[in-house]
Amino acid sequence: MTELWNIYKKGLVLENPIFVLALSLCPALAVTSSVLNALTMGLTVLFVITCNNVSVSIIRNLVNPKVRVPVYIVSIATIVTVVQLLLQAYFPLLYKALGIYLALVVVFAIILARAEVFASKNGVVRSFFDGLGMGSGFCIAMVIIGSIREIIGAGTFLGIQVMPASYNAPLMLILPAGAFILIGYLVALCKMWVQHIEKQQSKA
Repeated sequence: MTELWNIYKKGLVLENPIFVLALSLCPALAVTSSVLNALTMGLTVLFVITCNNVSVSIIRNLVNPKVRVPVYIVSIATIVTVVQLLLQAYFPLLYKALGIYLALVVVFAIILARAEVFASKNGVVRSFFDGLGMGSGFCIAMVIIGSIREIIGAGTFLGIQVMPASYNAPLMLILPAGAFILIGYLVALCKMWVQHIEKQQSKA
């Protein structure tokens, strides 16, 4: 159980997909102008990466290594299609808000990277916890970025006004350029935190 917990938690901080590995930055820039959009995209990636890791782990011994990448992409595309249809049927406003970025989940680097690096070499249970941890880390990072951008850039949180009526929101933080600068600062903070953790572990 300790091993599974270690696999899960490394995706939260030490190997966080956005703040440490700097993967899939496109959605972090594009859809984090509101917390709801960021949370929906985060949960979508969490679901897709976990299901795909399990799928790849099950079929890993049946796939010829020369065609493994196309097979992995077919698996990801199938899962993403299911998510798209569910959102379109039950949450049409969110489906419309995420737009083309929902379909682009198929080519997110973090999903294919975990399939290639971890799920293709490990069993179902370990791959499940790896996908769950990486997806959780991605989702948490998206919500953090979305929260800061919406509160400071629009004065709201989940659409509810939290800043005084006199608050003059800086428009730049809602734009992708502002998101890029914000992510830069968050990456630096996360790097300092990871270095602190590694120093503490080396002393122990």
